[in-house]
Amino acid sequence: MSDEAKEQGWYSEEAATFGDRVAAAREKIGLSQGDLARRLGVKDKTILAWENDVSEPRANKLSMMSGVLNVSMRWLLTGEGEEVAGPDEGAVIPAEVNALLAELREVRGQATALGERIGRLEKRLRASLKEI
Repeated sequence: MSDEAKEQGWYSEEAATFGDRVAAAREKIGLSQGDLARRLGVKDKTILAWENDVSEPRANKLSMMSGVLNVSMRWLLTGEGEEVAGPDEGAVIPAEVNALLAELREVRGQATALGERIGRLEKRLRASLKEI
């Protein structure tokens, strides 16, 4: 793992998404998506959507999830605080893999920014259509 990744933490906000942290915490305690869904009283596809960052839980489910997964809500949301250990912390990750991970993080950031821009444009379009 690069020094930068060690400093910011494997599952920090810079290195992972909310969904990545949910999946990591769930896997650490040996729960399947279905098991977690049953414990939280939601559908399996809801857990899948959370882990794929398609949607996020409401506050009550987030609170329940942090209890079930034995992690703080702050860590789930931001990656700050005590975290789940990353995969094989002692492993040496080849430079090519680190470069790919960095590029993926960059593309994810661009996609997020583009999604926000699309949302703003859609809002402006809707407002313009109301004026017609």
